[in-house]
Amino acid sequence: MDPKGETMEQELYSDARLYDLLFPADEAAVDFYRGEADGKGERVLELGCGTGHKLIPVAADGHQSVGLDLAPDMLAEAQRKANERGVSVEWRHGDMRDFDLDREFDLIFIAANALLHLHRADDIVQCFRAVRRHLAPGGRFAFDVFSPNVRLLAGADGTRRPRTSFTDPDRGVVRVDVDDTYDAAAQVTRGTWYFSTDSEPDFQKVSLEVRSIFPQELPVLLERGGLRLVERFGDWDRVPFTSDSSMQLCVCESDA
Repeated sequence: MDPKGETMEQELYSDARLYDLLFPADEAAVDFYRGEADGKGERVLELGCGTGHKLIPVAADGHQSVGLDLAPDMLAEAQRKANERGVSVEWRHGDMRDFDLDREFDLIFIAANALLHLHRADDIVQCFRAVRRHLAPGGRFAFDVFSPNVRLLAGADGTRRPRTSFTDPDRGVVRVDVDDTYDAAAQVTRGTWYFSTDSEPDFQKVSLEVRSIFPQELPVLLERGGLRLVERFGDWDRVPFTSDSSMQLCVCESDA
């Protein structure tokens, strides 16, 4: 990203630097997945691994780790980070709906709402079936997605509003606005994110589309994919999921 360039519109995951500034590592999430890996065995696979926020610490604990992602720029940054820490991870380019790594894993996980980039129910089920094929006997599958809030979804009416801010070493304080709309039929929120500084208003724009998975449909999708929901938590401290929870943190097993 050129600090003095023109306004650009692109997909968020084509700019790993921007992604890491906007979404820094969540230590509570890292600790949860490290704990899951430590209790399940040696072999770990992360789907939608991004720049390696979760997987590199897991690999540093001594697990044989593979990260799969569809965005080459994210994988390149993940490799750079792993090299910097002296951690061995196998990074693979691929689609979480259709992959074949010719091996099984003791833990497979999808973090940070990455599952929600699959918009069609059939795509989600296809992903779950691919996960099931790669689970070792006794292996587990874990993932986190937000729990849809109908009031917030109804407020996604295309109005631009402030979302967050972060500090860029090159630009200083960057403000982030978002305008989004919710397609109730598709259960997909489609938005544009605008990045600005005092001297560079809207220097960059990125598009982002995410699906909502409602609590009652999630076990059905898992069942269609050959998986069974074992536990569902409402936060990283493993508090039970309730109607007030903002996230669905799920641990699953093969139904066989």
